[in-house]
Amino acid sequence: MLIAMSGALGRVMAAAPRWLWAAAAAAALGALLGAWRWAGRGRRRRRGRLERVGTVSRLVVYPVKSCRGAAVSRAEVTPMGLRSGDLRDRFWLVTKEDGHMVTARQEPRLVLVSVGCENGCLTLSAPEMTKLSFPIRLPRKNRVRDCRIFGLDIQGRDCGDEVAQWITSFLKTEPYRLVHFEPSMVPRKSKDIINRFRTTDEVAYPDCSPVLMLTEASLEDLNSRLEKKVKMEYFRPNILVSGCSAYEEDSWEDIVIGDVELKGTVSCGRCILTTVDPDTGVMDRKEPLETLKSYRLCDPSEQHLYKSSPLFGRYFAVDKTGTIQVGDPVYKIVQ
Repeated sequence: MLIAMSGALGRVMAAAPRWLWAAAAAAALGALLGAWRWAGRGRRRRRGRLERVGTVSRLVVYPVKSCRGAAVSRAEVTPMGLRSGDLRDRFWLVTKEDGHMVTARQEPRLVLVSVGCENGCLTLSAPEMTKLSFPIRLPRKNRVRDCRIFGLDIQGRDCGDEVAQWITSFLKTEPYRLVHFEPSMVPRKSKDIINRFRTTDEVAYPDCSPVLMLTEASLEDLNSRLEKKVKMEYFRPNILVSGCSAYEEDSWEDIVIGDVELKGTVSCGRCILTTVDPDTGVMDRKEPLETLKSYRLCDPSEQHLYKSSPLFGRYFAVDKTGTIQVGDPVYKIVQ
């Protein structure tokens, strides 16, 4: 009976038009490719069980290194950090005329400069300064400058004399320039800065990592030890998380937010920049850094990484790009 049915099926298929054969073949190929992609994705992610650890309470993009951040409700997570429209995290850099970077470590008043975006232009505003606007996509005639960040070379296209004069006039110390990292330029390798990163992790002008995460509970715990309370802005995280315990982020390795996957790398070793008041631009040089040093130094086995810097917040690399927003649940992958 089976032989008869098989023969009948064969005669039906033989009589079928060619387009039916083509459709069947395409469907079979699609199923095979889908299964292959699913299997490959599973191997790459090594996904385990998801355990909720908190909620995204704030997202911040810092377009100009050391200047004021722009809080956003939604952000694209790219391999090189957060992006909101034309604003990309630390894709602009203040430099000396010789190309060496300038941050709030040298010029604390940089934290008073607000950065925005209007009609394809970057805007700068600061106390007692006229708001300045200039194109994000700079003319090709603008010079490409060779810059230095923590001893590593990187390029940036000069934003022009008017912008340079604005920054110089505000800071009132010496001549400065502003440069923009463009997609065609070669990024810095995070692994060249801290060996714990992978060879594929890259950044433009951040210190070392595409994403910095901090929890509200860690900030609350620090403030419980301080006479003068400090705000999140002292520590400049990209992602602030609520609903977890203090310093829980220290142990986060594989994190999922929305369709984004992040890989924990190292803790953030803190420096004198944390003593700059984001509201006044005045550097205290003591707090909250001294208090952090009293209880957040690394284990002796990791002194080669952090030296005497206290740890506060955690750096993440990007395993899977996508979009995140305030209110998203934060999960860790438990193997």
